[in-house]
Amino acid sequence: MSSHNITTPRGSIVQTTTKSGKVKAELTWNPDFSPKRTQSFNRAQKFVDSEVLRYCSALVPFQTGMLDRSGKLGTVIGSGLVQYIAPYAAAQYYDTATSRPYDANRGAQWFERMKVAYKRDILDGAKKML
Repeated sequence: MSSHNITTPRGSIVQTTTKSGKVKAELTWNPDFSPKRTQSFNRAQKFVDSEVLRYCSALVPFQTGMLDRSGKLGTVIGSGLVQYIAPYAAAQYYDTATSRPYDANRGAQWFERMKVAYKRDILDGAKKML
C-alpha cells in the first residue's frame, strides 16, 4: 500500500538585534505533529478512495459485473488512484452513451457523473477525519 508522509522542518533559531540588545527565538515542531497528520491524511485518503468506488458502482455499465469488479481489483485503497483495469474500461468510459436501456443511471463518464452527485458528501466525510 502506498502511503503519504507528512514531514516537518527540524526547527530553526532566529536571532535579531534590537535597540535594547539581541533577541533569540527558537521554533520547534511538536514531535507528534507529523505522525498524527500522516495517519489522519492516510485514513482520509482511504475513505475517499472507498467512497469513490462505492458511489461509482451504481453508475458503471453492467453486463456481467466485471467492469465494476475491475475497479475494486485495480485500486489500492489509500493510494489516491482509482483504476478500472478491464481491457474495455476506457472504451466504456469514453466511447459509449451516458445511459443504458436497462438502467438510465449506468453509462459512460461514471466518475464525472458521480462527482457531480456526491463530491460534497465525500469531501465532508474526509474533512471529519482530518
